[in-house]
Amino acid sequence: MLLLNFLIKPFWIFGIDRTVQNTIAAEEYGIYFTLFNFSILFNILLDFGITNFNNRNIAQHKQLLAKYFSGIVVFKFLLAILYFAITFIVGFIIGYDSSRFQILLFLSINQFLISFLQYLRSNIAGLQLFVLDSLFSVLDKTLMIGLCAILIWGHLFEGEFTLMQFIYAQTLAYLLAVIIVFITVLLKAKKFKFRLNIPFLILIIKQTAPYALLVLTMTIYYRLDVIMIDYMLEDGEYQSSVYAQAYRLMDASNQVGVLFAGLLLPMFAFMIQKREKLDDLIKLSFGLLFIPAIVLAFVSFSYANDIMTLLYHTNIDDAVRVLPVLMFCFVAIASTYIFGTLLTANGNLKQLNFLAISGMILNVILNLILIPEYKALGSAIASLITQFVVLFAQIFLVKIIFKLKLNYKLLLSLISFISLLFITIWVFQKVELYFIYKVIFISLFALIFAISLRIINLKQMLQLMLNRGSTE
Repeated sequence: MLLLNFLIKPFWIFGIDRTVQNTIAAEEYGIYFTLFNFSILFNILLDFGITNFNNRNIAQHKQLLAKYFSGIVVFKFLLAILYFAITFIVGFIIGYDSSRFQILLFLSINQFLISFLQYLRSNIAGLQLFVLDSLFSVLDKTLMIGLCAILIWGHLFEGEFTLMQFIYAQTLAYLLAVIIVFITVLLKAKKFKFRLNIPFLILIIKQTAPYALLVLTMTIYYRLDVIMIDYMLEDGEYQSSVYAQAYRLMDASNQVGVLFAGLLLPMFAFMIQKREKLDDLIKLSFGLLFIPAIVLAFVSFSYANDIMTLLYHTNIDDAVRVLPVLMFCFVAIASTYIFGTLLTANGNLKQLNFLAISGMILNVILNLILIPEYKALGSAIASLITQFVVLFAQIFLVKIIFKLKLNYKLLLSLISFISLLFITIWVFQKVELYFIYKVIFISLFALIFAISLRIINLKQMLQLMLNRGSTE
């Protein structure tokens, strides 16, 4: 699954999505990026934690597939009505015009199809059909890449490639993927009846409400930035496009963090249940996520202009200022995938919800202060401050709850690593070499430093992978 995701999703982000941004006007892509983020704001209403609930219950009680399948599908459609109503009411309050509502309609349909697809896949995963689920995990993006490639490079239609063609291609790809996976689940369930089971739905809502609140608040403070940029600035559409250019690299890096968190959650849960020592797994996972994140941040800081010039045709100067800030922001986000996942595995949703709400409020206040003065850069700074505040709060909570001691040896190793990395980058800046080769050499040196300083312990990594296999 990891290999397929590493191949398909980055190609979607850098091969297709980036090409679309380079093809259409900056302001037009800015509108798309703003409305795309807006359509995600309330997408927890489409799921309400059902996917995780269903995955867990089908895995434990496979005979309930037909019963759950019929009941949850109806519930998903009811939630879709709620999601569309709230999304469009808030859009109306903000003041979106008819052209924006047309885009928002299809982006909202896409969100519903994504959520429905994830739910359908939870049945496949619950049935332990992991190979099939791996293929389905990239089905939508594979279809989208094929359709968009035909539209962009195949010149199937007369005239220039348009934003709406890009959105329609996504809708069609998601719809085809949903149909394929729905038929597969139907064949496994053997029967399906469109019915409403209210006691069953109330049971799900009671169980998933804390988790749903956490996802909603975290989504808001992750996605609100670009919406505020668009709303607060006269050139908001252009600034949103600039933010999107820099955000793309962080988004691609984030895919690794999300996958890693998905692997960590059952491992942490298993070890907590067995009352096993967590220090080694925390240290190893921290090293595996923090090291690539800090290398990416320093490389982005040092070669921002080269990276942006390689990826884009316009708005380079503005995007160059935003990229390093967002990539240092990713250092905090990558670290929260470890500590946030550990707290989730331990059931500390009340504390996580408090942190998420606090982070959301802080992010809004900082955006209100910084966006009018610094525009897209100001919003990136607001994200950077918010993510590090949330990270330090999570570390503090983990230290208190799990009674962990400060690892001075690891802290000294990290300081040494960052110093060596800084010196290496400084040396390579003096060398006449194409920047891609410099980045490759810097990454290799960083890996050697991390292993030599035992921040990444290969033996420990192999042992934990073997232990994980025994928990499945």
